[in-house]
Parts: sequence; structure tokens; C-alpha cells
Amino acid sequence: MGLRETLTNPRSRWMDGDGPEADVVVSSRVRLARNLKDFLFPHRLKPTQKEEVLHAVWVAASRPEVASRVGKLELVRLVDLTPVERQILVEKHLVSPDFIKGDLTGRGLLLREDEVVSVMINEEDHLRIQCLLPGLELEAAWKLADQVDDALELTLDYAYHQNYGYLTACPTNVGTGLRVSSMLHLPGLVLVGAIDEMITNLSKLGLAVRGLYGEGTRAAGDLFQISNQITLGRGEEEIVRHLYGIIRKLIAQERESRETLYRQREQLEDRVFRAYGILRYARAITSQEAMRLLSDLRLGVALGIIKGVPLGLVTELMVLIQPALVIKTVGKNLSPGERDVVRARLIRERLENIKGVK
Repeated sequence: MGLRETLTNPRSRWMDGDGPEADVVVSSRVRLARNLKDFLFPHRLKPTQKEEVLHAVWVAASRPEVASRVGKLELVRLVDLTPVERQILVEKHLVSPDFIKGDLTGRGLLLREDEVVSVMINEEDHLRIQCLLPGLELEAAWKLADQVDDALELTLDYAYHQNYGYLTACPTNVGTGLRVSSMLHLPGLVLVGAIDEMITNLSKLGLAVRGLYGEGTRAAGDLFQISNQITLGRGEEEIVRHLYGIIRKLIAQERESRETLYRQREQLEDRVFRAYGILRYARAITSQEAMRLLSDLRLGVALGIIKGVPLGLVTELMVLIQPALVIKTVGKNLSPGERDVVRARLIRERLENIKGVK
């Protein structure tokens, strides 16, 4: 998938719905924060210096050794994209919301064709290496991110301290520079009223619970990102294994909550089929309502209440209905009301192509 297709196609590999524990875990992500030894952190750099960092990273990524180890990476400069196209990168979870804000000088994105590997250049740090996979694949994502890191380090000289580890703009990332997270679909815990207690308990364990697009965003569609907060004083493998163990426990709690809901089968089936009916036939729908209904539909698919709807399609629709992708689909700016009409049409078209739903 080339860059043009990335900006028009809502699907990414992480949405496939075929990963381990996909009924609860939507995706697994690993990010590594790295900085170049001879440059100040991005927020202290002059525009010309940001361009130097961008060039240095691109030279490193263009080496044949990088392509042979982790695949070919394509570079796009943010200034060459429209505001809508930049927002699409956020909606597909390829960049952070902060990455497209403010002065975009020297900011670029390295992207592998399948969108599993991406590298933000000159965000909070000089490099933010990201690997994003479907389901519970924390270790696989970590190993791939490590390969990208090693391949780039063949050319780049990272800022590293013998006692503190990798140096980063934010002190909370110093050490390994590793952020490990999973996006979980937790409608069961939400509906039985256990979600607030879960968030409190995770905070006590030093974990962060964030919304759909990470820090500072809300949990739309019952989707929650769970990630580590501590990077200093722990090895990378320890961080990955610790979060993996916590996610396994959350999966068990969510499935137990779903079993509780399933005891009132008629009420749950009514909720799920009402959601499907509205999504299938609505002529206008807001993104907030669509996310709520898609969450109910995903729950129904995962429990086998609705058969014939691929789990990956529901996840894809959760991305497709976001404002920038809706606008990009029709190729012009739309009012909120017009977006609601187009959004409903897009959902109908995807669902009506599925045969044998019951």
C-alpha cells in the first residue's frame, strides 16, 4: 500500500481482526523514543536544524541494509500533505495527534507499505519508531521495533547515557524509551459498571489508561489503550512481559463480564440487533452514535450473536467513519450534517455487501 492509498483506504494491517485474542484485543503497539547525539531535542531546534535531522534519518532509512531487514520505508513530509490528509494519519493511528499540530517544519513520517512500521521524525523526540499489529502481539511488535531500531542505528548515532540509558525530551521516557500498549475493546466491563474500578487499579500498578487516540483523548466505542508509564530502571523484556500479564488478566475480566451480560440473552441480543439494524439502514448518523453502535455490533460478532460479519470489518468501520476519512472519500469539505449523511451511506455500503448475516 503506497502513500496515496494510505490516505484513501481506511484499512490497515492492525485492523484485520485475525490476531490472538482478537475478540477483546484490537491491536498491540510498541514505540521506541530515540534522539540523535549531536542535536538538541526537537522543541529546541531551529528550523534548519530540524531539516538536518529529517535528512539524516532519511539517509539512514534509505540504506539497503534497512530495506533488507525491515522492508522498504517511504518518506512523506507533513508540509506536503493537506490538513485532511494529516488528520487521516491520526485516525489510522499512524501518528500522534500532537504530531500534526504547530510548526510542521522538518516533520516527516517513514512508513512501510503495510503500515505495520512507521517512524515519526521530529515529534517530541527526533524519532518515534512504531510497530502496530492486530490482536495481542506485544512481543512480536517489540521484536520488530527492535529490528527497525538496530537497522537505523547502523547509520545514526543515538543520544545514550551509560547510567540513564536513552535520553529523551520527556523524563518519563528516559531509559529504554519504550512504550508498550494494547487497544482493548471493553464493552462488557463498561456495561456491568466495572470500568472505573479497573482504571483505578491499573493506575495503582503504574499503567496508563487512555482513549482512542492516546493521551488526552476519550474512550470512544468502548476502546481503551493500556500502556506502561515507567521506562527507567526496567529492561525492555520486563516491560513487555509485565504489560502482557496485565492484558491477559483484563481479557479474562472482560470475558467474565460478557458472560454475565449473556445470561440476559434476550436483552443483549436486542441491543446487538438494534445496533446492526440502525447501522444497516440509517440515512444520517454522527460519529459518536456510530462508534457506540459499532461497539455493540463488535460485541455481538465476538459473542457469535451475529454471524457473517467479519470482526475486522467492524474495526475498519470504526476508522472509516472518522471525519477526515469521510471528507477524503467524497473529495470535498463537508458540513457536520453532510458528513453524517455520507457516514451513514458508507456504513450501509459496507454492510449491504455482506451476505448471509443472521
